Amino acid sequence: MTKKISKQRIQKEAVVKSIKEKINKSKSIIMVSFNGLTVSEDTALRKELREQGIEYKVLKNSLIKRAFNELDYNQFDNDLNGTTSVAFSYNDEVAPAKIIAENAKKLKNKIEVKCGLLSGNYIDAVKVKELAALPTREVLIAKMLGSLNAPITKFAGVLTATLRSLVYAVKAVQEKKAQA
Repeated sequence: MTKKISKQRIQKEAVVKSIKEKINKSKSIIMVSFNGLTVSEDTALRKELREQGIEYKVLKNSLIKRAFNELDYNQFDNDLNGTTSVAFSYNDEVAPAKIIAENAKKLKNKIEVKCGLLSGNYIDAVKVKELAALPTREVLIAKMLGSLNAPITKFAGVLTATLRSLVYAVKAVQEKKAQA
């Protein structure tokens, strides 16, 4: 006997497969609880995330849980209750945490971080907030380049000062000979 697979089950399996693909492709994932967001607040949040290349979706907890469990991530089970939206970041590990943390402050308890996934590791809400406090990638690169450039700049300054001293000494000797 063959079992009939319902249309709804096929759709759910397709959604789970899609979530698993997004999980595997993401550098970081942030899960958020939301309550009482107005349409304009939600639209502004989605726009800000989209501008940074972050995919933001409201998903069913059971489907998210199934996708994570099929990928051997069982740590998310306790966090998957109530309303859940998920931010998938494919380029920048820190950007979704920053944007969501900033909006959580602005929107005063309308959105709250649940947990996340960073480079294949589960992170709780506290770690997500710590991640949000990190400087952006561009700032970190600028600081690194500045620190690499500092010794070279100082060395060039020392060489210039040495040459300047030599020029002053030669000029002083020349003036002394001219007076004699």
